[in-house]
Amino acid sequence: MENIEYSLTKKIEAVELIGLYDAVGWSAYTSSPETLLAAIQGSHTVAVARAGNQLVGLARSISDGASICYLQDILVHPEHHRAGIGRGLAELVFAQYPGVRQKVLLTDNEPGQKAFYESLGMTQASEHPSGEMRAFVKFD
Repeated sequence: MENIEYSLTKKIEAVELIGLYDAVGWSAYTSSPETLLAAIQGSHTVAVARAGNQLVGLARSISDGASICYLQDILVHPEHHRAGIGRGLAELVFAQYPGVRQKVLLTDNEPGQKAFYESLGMTQASEHPSGEMRAFVKFD
């Protein structure tokens, strides 16, 4: 098991940031590096995971710090999948919001993701026990 170090920082070299997003196939982010860098800087919290000097994971949130935390991105380099890094990143980000009641995430329909987010205590909106919930999104 490799030694992974977690930290909260927005100081990430552009080349390693773009490399990580490219490695997971998130080309919508890497097609505009300036926008990706601005998104990182504009995030409320950014958590990174490093194996030595290599950036192997990142999670970031958008939040008001009081009532809502939106987990915007969580990604782990494919060579480091299934090593607990995603869980470590999510837990580090959510630990910054102990009094925040509403934690939200929007993701695609890949089956493994549902199980992963449920393992973090999250519930798909349509399956929430408090009753039927709706999630809305608009992409421009």
